[in-house]
Order: sequence, then structure tokens, then C-alpha cells
Amino acid sequence: MTTAPTPADLAQADRELHEQPKAHPGWTLAIVSIALFMVTLDNLVVGVALPSIQKDLQGGLESLEWTVNAYTLTYAVLLMPAAAIGDRFGRKRMFLTGLFIFTLASLAAALAPTIDALIAAPPCRVWARPLSRP
Repeated sequence: MTTAPTPADLAQADRELHEQPKAHPGWTLAIVSIALFMVTLDNLVVGVALPSIQKDLQGGLESLEWTVNAYTLTYAVLLMPAAAIGDRFGRKRMFLTGLFIFTLASLAAALAPTIDALIAAPPCRVWARPLSRP
């Protein structure tokens, strides 16, 4: 046989239900700002580096177009699913996962020995970009 909850039990349960975790807005703003700076810098670097990419990796105009389009197309396709994944599994977890994948894929792109490897690396990096958006 169960007993009915007392008013004190109900008040305690209500406090626990409505209790918010301690927020650290300064840290949150700093971390999100750094992540958005990384994404913006990534776009800037690719645009500025196109002449060097063409020269060093002997890529044609089509390869340069694909280098840029690999970013744009992948980002456009994955933005909405990334938001749904963030809602389902938690935004903080997906944000950290996105930053980790973005960093690894950026390293792979920096070490790309051929234009084909460079074109293949951005989709991984871009896949992480929507996840790393707040």
C-alpha cells in the first residue's frame, strides 16, 4: 500500500523540477564565439588559399570549384538534420562532437597530398559545422 505524498514532499518535488542548473554565460559566450570564429576562419582560408591550392596541387578550375562547392553543398544539406540531432541527443554533446570532428577533418585537409583528398576532406569538416553551431 502506498501513502499519499505530503505537502512538503510536493513542494520539494516542485523545487527540484523547476531548479535550473547554474549557468555560466561568460564561458558559454566565449566558447560559442571561438567555435563560430573557427567556422568563419575556415571559409576565409579556403577562399584566400585557392590560388595556392591550384599551384601546389596542380588543380584545374573545376577542382577549385569543387573545393568550394564541397563546403557549400554539404553545409546546406546537413544544417537541418544537425539541428534535429542536437534536439535529440543534446546540444552541448553535439556541439562538442562537432568541434572534435571539425578539428580532425581540418587536420586531414591541411595534410591533403592531392586535390582529390582536399575535395574529400571538407565534407567531413562541413558535416561538423552545423553541429558546432549553437
